[in-house]
Amino acid sequence: MFERVALIGVGLIGSSISLAIRKHDLAQNIVGHTKSSESTRLALELGLADKMYPSPEEAVENADLVILCTPVGTFETIARKIGPKLKQGSILTDVGSVKRFVIDKVVGHIPDNVHFIPSHPLAGTEFSGPESGFAELFENRWCLMTPLKGTDPDKITELSNFWQTLGSKVELMDPNHHDTVLAVTSHVPHLIAYTMVGTADHLHRIRNSEVIQYSAAGFRDFTRIAASDPTMWRDVFLSNKEATLDILGRFTEELFALQRLIRTENGPELFDYFHKTRAIRQGIIEAGQDTASPDFGRSTSTISKTRGKSQEP
Repeated sequence: MFERVALIGVGLIGSSISLAIRKHDLAQNIVGHTKSSESTRLALELGLADKMYPSPEEAVENADLVILCTPVGTFETIARKIGPKLKQGSILTDVGSVKRFVIDKVVGHIPDNVHFIPSHPLAGTEFSGPESGFAELFENRWCLMTPLKGTDPDKITELSNFWQTLGSKVELMDPNHHDTVLAVTSHVPHLIAYTMVGTADHLHRIRNSEVIQYSAAGFRDFTRIAASDPTMWRDVFLSNKEATLDILGRFTEELFALQRLIRTENGPELFDYFHKTRAIRQGIIEAGQDTASPDFGRSTSTISKTRGKSQEP
């Protein structure tokens, strides 16, 4: 599909893209860049790249497809560096969890003859680094693309075909709407997980050993989510501030309403509320985004096989 693909960043997503490209034979040559010397060594050792370059601008030269796989807070600096070196007619995309911020920071540094098409594969785990990737990460996951107005339709189709070949289901979406949707489905849930784990850590009436030893499934899954890459999630919250604060405010209102129902011992309304939310869970299962198996679909064999790699935390 491409002669040369350049990956800027070879963490979980970048390494998984590389392995999936290898698996489906989508590129003749994969090159990359990362700031870490250890990650550079691992990328070459694991066969994630045919060559690693010391700078992003060197890595993107002559690449037909360039994918930004670093935290979104780095995108503007990288775009400024690589802009003059991007190949005419090439595609530049990214894997960031926020889209309006990315567009605002990147588009001004990209030449008119380069096709910038933002992407967001909804896939991930709580692990990070070159060793955490696996080729199947994108299978049956959504990839949301937020192309700018006037983008060449053929290039949109080309990139869509790329993500689909990696196993993703692709949908085009307005970038502002994307950020609101992800604030609901990913960003605020992560913030709640961080808060719940932090609350347990500061609740001195409960010993840390008890929190660890007696963790039920709910809290255990909070800790999995809260183990996600701190740099990435810091950047996500700061770059999607408005949507996150809006949804967080709505969540707070719902929480106050539940407090009132519990305080007044209003069993019927609590039951109706929980019944409604249970139906949403069933819809996620029916949509094929999880299974009805116990423990959130993560069997012991799956955990052993992928070192605990679940779907997006």
